[in-house]
Amino acid sequence: MVKHIVTFKLKGDADTRRKVASDFAAALLALPAQIDCLQSMEVGLNENPAEDWDVVLTAIVPTLADVEVYAKHPAHVAAASIVAPHKDSRACVDYTI
Repeated sequence: MVKHIVTFKLKGDADTRRKVASDFAAALLALPAQIDCLQSMEVGLNENPAEDWDVVLTAIVPTLADVEVYAKHPAHVAAASIVAPHKDSRACVDYTI
């Protein structure tokens, strides 16, 4: 099993970032029902105003190759398009569990 963790820092004022993060989270949470290899998805929105990062997602897939399957799936591409115009930074870690 592979845990895929991604964090996003968004651009814009706090209200815009929160709205985009919320819309993105809703789209991400719908993905396990649409992508066979996606075993689970957890999404967190940062509640700490002293921190700069806005969204974190944790997904679990069977293999590292499945991370690419998930990333290229049309439902994931559609979800990613929500955050793309607002993305300042992205960081990712994939590791075997």
